[in-house]
Amino acid sequence: MTHKRLGIGFIGGGFITRFHIQSLIAVRDVDVMGVVSRTKASAEESAALARTIGVGNDAKAYDSITEMIADPGIQALWVCSPNFVRIETFEEIASAILSGKGELVGVTCEKPLGRNVAEAKKVMELTQSVGLLDGYLENQIFSPSITRGKEIIWARGAATTGRPYLARAAEEHSGPHMPWFWEGELQGGGVLNDMMCHSVEEARFMLTAPGAPRESLTPVSVNAYASCLKWQGPKYADKLTENSDGKLDYRNRPSEDFARSLIEYQTEDGQNLIVETTTSWCFVGAGLRLSMELFGPEYSMFVNTLDTDLKLFFSREVTGSQGEDLVEKQNAESGVMPVVSNEAEVYGYTAENRHMVESFLANKRPDENFSDGVNVTELLMTAYMSAEQGKTIQFPPENLDTFIPAVARGEWNPKKKS
Repeated sequence: MTHKRLGIGFIGGGFITRFHIQSLIAVRDVDVMGVVSRTKASAEESAALARTIGVGNDAKAYDSITEMIADPGIQALWVCSPNFVRIETFEEIASAILSGKGELVGVTCEKPLGRNVAEAKKVMELTQSVGLLDGYLENQIFSPSITRGKEIIWARGAATTGRPYLARAAEEHSGPHMPWFWEGELQGGGVLNDMMCHSVEEARFMLTAPGAPRESLTPVSVNAYASCLKWQGPKYADKLTENSDGKLDYRNRPSEDFARSLIEYQTEDGQNLIVETTTSWCFVGAGLRLSMELFGPEYSMFVNTLDTDLKLFFSREVTGSQGEDLVEKQNAESGVMPVVSNEAEVYGYTAENRHMVESFLANKRPDENFSDGVNVTELLMTAYMSAEQGKTIQFPPENLDTFIPAVARGEWNPKKKS
């Protein structure tokens, strides 16, 4: 079935859904038709945003995923709901299609594809069992600075002096918005699972030659470290307990707020490449910082999203409420502050969603898809293995499909010796 425009429905009505909706201002041939969420109020809020900014004049809140799939005006779904409902979400999607409640062209899913390898593979299996196209929503590989930087580096530097061999990527901020992100058993881990998924994929993308398949680089080994540097401290642990109505106990059951990894790859001709990643929920700065460094024989590349072209200064006399009107995860309202003028564009959401929409309209599987999501999850779980065992792990390790990190089992505490 061919469509000239793509009607999409969002599953989840929170922060990330609103980011995606905002990005659609710059995407052609797409209409937001509906939103379903665990809370009707958030679904209605996101649907109202779509109507207000003109990307979904008929957008409305639905009571269930099945009801939304039954709407003939919806051809694709964007899954932006929490990690802990990932499997039941895709089970309902598959069930609705198999029972003839509606038809879809494709589905996209926010990171991570699953909380562990078994879940990620189950999501892909359920999606493919009903013949849907699939797109993995990894926004950072669509960031203009990343895609343009890769284009120039490979066309000029790599073409004349040799391929890049080292990529360093980092994502750092002061901590997630919602309490469930902090809870290892619900989220699937801590900052390693939440944010290193971005960094390992972005770095791998930069080291992969333009047009070459993912398989042109083979993961060889993973070495990782994880700790809770800030949020297990009594003052900050108590703050988390208070903000979560007593659910979080970071004194005894923390999640990691800092993690780093070193992944060794090998090219088809036997050259070794290195990916270094750092992720943190204990970063102190103006707000979210995304950084990328790429090195080759005679060239390099640097990206830092807090090094913006627009900066503001506010003296002590300027007062007001706290917010995120300058930068995501904003940490201050005074002094010299960077401003990310169009976050949806800078962080890659606009180009990402443009690619997904165009792919579905062309009845083509997106370039970034659930196979990539599974591969990312495999690397993350291997990183957890390495951090827990304190050694380098050869990839792929045994029992990867059944591995669940200690932090996801509520059994991790760096202050207690094993």
